[in-house]
Amino acid sequence: MKKILFLCMGNICRSPAAHCVFQKLVDDAGLGDQFEIESAGTTGFHVSQPPDRRMQSTLRSRGIPVMGRSRKLISSDLDTYDLILAMDNDNLYDARLLSTDPEKKAKVKLFCEFCRQHSETEVPDPYYGGPHGFEKVMDLIEDGCQGLLEALRETKSA
Repeated sequence: MKKILFLCMGNICRSPAAHCVFQKLVDDAGLGDQFEIESAGTTGFHVSQPPDRRMQSTLRSRGIPVMGRSRKLISSDLDTYDLILAMDNDNLYDARLLSTDPEKKAKVKLFCEFCRQHSETEVPDPYYGGPHGFEKVMDLIEDGCQGLLEALRETKSA
């Protein structure tokens, strides 16, 4: 089983959206038993809260079920998960600070490395923006999640 953790700052917009999108892709592909998918935030500002209502609305408008509650990233996550995908460089940096082990640090990567249709290197935080920001984030997340699933399938078949 491959364990994937999506990571942003508060775990109420970007990372739970990636969790929901990737879970749907995996389930639609009949691969639900091959993955454990979760999300977390580098801060504990929103612990136990559901995804932001604007992100929930954006997810639902695209036919993606909403799931999860915010939690804070902990150092043992670097042991538990095979891959931790940070939405931006700040969260990548903060996650890598949790360990001095180079192997564990290497598990933390930027989410946009898996985007195929977009050239952005980070997923912007839509929290303080309008609805268009949530749509842009979802475009990036759907692209990156599709690329991630393709990459993991290629790795498995190689």
